[in-house]
Amino acid sequence: MGIMSSTVSMYQYLVKGDLPGNLERFVAECLHRHAFSSIDTTPDEESIGWVTLDNHLDARFEDEHSFARGDYLAFTLRRDRRKVPGTLLKNLMNQECERWMKEHPSLQRVPSNRRMEIRENLYRSLLSRMLPVPATCDLAWNVNRGIVTVASVNAKELDLVEDEFRRTFQGLSLLPLHPLQRAEMVLDASLQRALVRVDQASSKDVLLQIKKNRWLGWEFFLWAMYQTSTSPCEYTVAAAGPFKEGERFVAYMHDGFVLTHEHEAGLRKSRIIGPQQDFAEARTAIQSGKNIVEGLLYFEKDDMSWRMNLKGEIFAFGSYKCPPVKLERDDKLDPEQERLAVFYERMCLLEEGLQLFNSLLIAFFSVRLGSAWDEKAKSMHTWLHKERPE
Repeated sequence: MGIMSSTVSMYQYLVKGDLPGNLERFVAECLHRHAFSSIDTTPDEESIGWVTLDNHLDARFEDEHSFARGDYLAFTLRRDRRKVPGTLLKNLMNQECERWMKEHPSLQRVPSNRRMEIRENLYRSLLSRMLPVPATCDLAWNVNRGIVTVASVNAKELDLVEDEFRRTFQGLSLLPLHPLQRAEMVLDASLQRALVRVDQASSKDVLLQIKKNRWLGWEFFLWAMYQTSTSPCEYTVAAAGPFKEGERFVAYMHDGFVLTHEHEAGLRKSRIIGPQQDFAEARTAIQSGKNIVEGLLYFEKDDMSWRMNLKGEIFAFGSYKCPPVKLERDDKLDPEQERLAVFYERMCLLEEGLQLFNSLLIAFFSVRLGSAWDEKAKSMHTWLHKERPE
């Protein structure tokens, strides 16, 4: 799903490094230098490079207009790969080995070096006849905020994007916006010192930060579930974004829980699908030692609604659904202007939903890092262990 789709899965990064004076020219030169090159007429196995957001066949990047859109720089990473079906290769190899044995009846089996040669020859022959399969991943770089939104939550795909971004834009890299990093970004100075105290990682290494601070996602989900069950679920916009600070919105959890449990045999996952009465099933699972690592969050403001499947250990947004883009058709508006208008509206809707999420996160940390947490924790514990309704 691309970033312009009605539903998208996405992860965000901070751009690390010193930006050049003329960023758009720098980006244009880098994209042009590392543009995608087709392998349709070559025997190559793989090709990776950049294409334009609107046309994945266009990799020219002749000027800034191909990717620069107001506050955003938007482009797409394309990867084409040929793959030989394993079963086909195995069957043909067996046939070729049988034929070879008939030609050499004095031998009991095909020598290993000959088998390897047969396999390599067959593989190259088959590979040249396979059509490359394209895969794409959209990126939207908000230059003012220094945040890159990547339209994927797949770990391997995100690793590829990180590597290609670093290789393309020399001197710049992507820093994952993991839970503690996002908290640092959205919290004001009064809570920053308290945030440092609860950081359980011994360094700023990203993998260590994610591993040692998994508690953050667990406690956030538990708090959000408790709030949904016991409060009106109304909050105030407190994070920066399109909405004005102080405006009211509704946020709640509903279903789609994924829980994990660590034990001697390894990590086990379980799912709870569908609405529950006072989260009875989820509360029982947590009492048994499980932790919520994924859950559906809903946001409502005025007549608009957002839904996201939050992956709590890294704060990735799966199946993120925003209100539909609504633009009045104007016959006087040329296609290029209409395309840009749709892009701006889509990005605004994405930013609005994330602003509401960040505001909910601020509400959580205002309690979690404040003096009222002990009392709140006691109330949550009592609610968590109350008897299930008959």
